[in-house]
Amino acid sequence: MENLTGNLAELKAKIETELNVLKNSKELYEFKNVYLEGKKSKISELMKEMRNLAPEERAGYGKSVNELKEWALGRFAEMEEKMKALELQHRYEKEKIDLSIPAEPQKIGNLHPVTLVRNQLIDIFAGMGFEIYEGSEIETDYYNFTALNTPQDHPARDMQDTFYLSPEFLLRTQTSAGQIHVMEKKQPPIKILSPGKVFRSDDDATHSPMFSQMEGLVVDKGITLGDLKGMLDVFVKKIYGEDTTTRLRPSYFPFTEPSVEVDCSCFECGGKGCSLCKGTGWIEILGAGVVNKQVLENCGIDSEEYSGFAFGIGIERTAMLKYGINNIKLLFNSDIRVLEQITEK
Repeated sequence: MENLTGNLAELKAKIETELNVLKNSKELYEFKNVYLEGKKSKISELMKEMRNLAPEERAGYGKSVNELKEWALGRFAEMEEKMKALELQHRYEKEKIDLSIPAEPQKIGNLHPVTLVRNQLIDIFAGMGFEIYEGSEIETDYYNFTALNTPQDHPARDMQDTFYLSPEFLLRTQTSAGQIHVMEKKQPPIKILSPGKVFRSDDDATHSPMFSQMEGLVVDKGITLGDLKGMLDVFVKKIYGEDTTTRLRPSYFPFTEPSVEVDCSCFECGGKGCSLCKGTGWIEILGAGVVNKQVLENCGIDSEEYSGFAFGIGIERTAMLKYGINNIKLLFNSDIRVLEQITEK
């Protein structure tokens, strides 16, 4: 009996000692389980020693074990409150806000350069009466090539490296396909702008496998190349500045005849010659031309009564020229150092 009573005193001292070195509620919970929770806890195990005592000693021993248990429950409850208070204080310290500390500056976001230019182009041409048509990025070979006067054996197909999904379907290489859809469904007068993503297997500093294009189309009676020139003059003045002018150079596109490459006077040097225009005073900005009669006939429009012009603008190229960006990949990398320099709204 004396040995067992001594064991109780030792266990009580051990609990007290170990309680003082616990650091958090988790450790306290695990420690409590060892001594109090369940039939296999150390205090519960003490009750099994009663079978080794004389009957007259059991009552006294049992009372001593229960007293130890009550004491332990009380001490653990005290420690739980203490731990909660300490952890709450630690949390307060961690989450405390010093109102005297200056706030961190917040950067104001802005639209991406390509989105900015796209919106500007739409505003300019909408102001000239153009309607917006957005076609599908997946097209048939017919709408992307054949209807645009580019049959299967036409050499112009070699000018574009196309992503084919099947012999019939492909990722459109030009938004010109939208022209055909509109002309098939609508009789002149037609005045539409078709912006969207196009895809070509091309990749270097000025080309990307995916880029944005904006195709314009006007069809009506008496439309000439002079109307195209007049519209382009208005366009470049609005996008590059009032002193900007245009010039047309002969070119070739299967869906226009005659076809032209359009240059604008260098808005950086005013046409005197600089690194941007490579000393020429002119910058190539887009391709255009008078709609080929065959294209009109393919869509059921009388080419003797109606004529038209079409033009295609590379939005990334326009953004690169406008904002002085020398590599098209900078427009796709989302480099904050590049985007921070574009403050235009």
